[in-house]
Amino acid sequence: MAQAGATGSAGPSGLAGSAGATGLAGVTGVAGSTGLMGAAGAAGSTGLAGAAGSAGATGSAGSPGAPGAMGSPGATGSPGATGSAGSIGLTGSAGPTGSAGSIGLTGAEGATGSTGLAGLAGATGSAGPIGLTGAAGATGSAGPTGLTGAAGATGSAGPTGLTGSTGSAGPTGPEGPPAIAAYAEFYALMPPDNAATVAPATPVQFPQNGPTTGVITRRGSSSSPEFVLPNIGTYRVAFSVSVDEPGQLVIALDSGKGMEELNYTVYGRATGTSQISGEALVRTTALKSALELRNPAGNTTALTITPVAGGTHAAAASIVIQQLG
Repeated sequence: MAQAGATGSAGPSGLAGSAGATGLAGVTGVAGSTGLMGAAGAAGSTGLAGAAGSAGATGSAGSPGAPGAMGSPGATGSPGATGSAGSIGLTGSAGPTGSAGSIGLTGAEGATGSTGLAGLAGATGSAGPIGLTGAAGATGSAGPTGLTGAAGATGSAGPTGLTGSTGSAGPTGPEGPPAIAAYAEFYALMPPDNAATVAPATPVQFPQNGPTTGVITRRGSSSSPEFVLPNIGTYRVAFSVSVDEPGQLVIALDSGKGMEELNYTVYGRATGTSQISGEALVRTTALKSALELRNPAGNTTALTITPVAGGTHAAAASIVIQQLG
């Protein structure tokens, strides 16, 4: 194959022709061998960019170039971190024995050893001379107490002592019962009192005050049918009431738990021709207890307190209370 000649000088650029229609891609030809590089021609003016040709095959690598000259040393870097300790090396062989040193100072005395076994008893020696009398020993502890001796004869009576001074007065004793028994009478006059009938569990009214010591009084209003027994003790209660119907009356006592009827104080009558009268002893267990006279609870008949009983004058109904002790 003929070698390529030297590249001639570039001719003037022709006018750009109109772009022709893109032809069909031809079959890629076999790559020819690379020819020798010709001498570089003078640079022509830049022509219009032609269409990009297909990439040629990659050429073989060239041989390495000669090493370049060694550069100047770089600056010293900062110290690296300390590495971990290496493993302990093998023990070296023993060196030769050195010469004996000078004698050291005497060491401290060692601890006393344990006592050895007792030796065999020696033969009994002859008795020595009697020694001097030793000092008196310490006093021994007291022996147990001896038995009690028989009682001695009674001595004669001594002279009478002087009379002692009068002692201080003792505390005041509890209050005794009243010297004069308290009493009071309360009554009603019909008419005009007790105009309404007395229903069961309802008290008879005694709104008028009779003779009294002022100790036994009413509870509440001045006409209350309940009477206060101020002291703990025994009281005599007597009553008399005229009624129209057969019926009963009973004493009720309030010692702090409400009125409770005393069943041993129920008095009554089966006809309508006599008064209902009664008398009983009442014992209190609390200060300021109270009592009343009532138509017993559970009865069915309301009682009419008789007005102008037996004549033309207002008839009385009364209750008398007297403290006995």
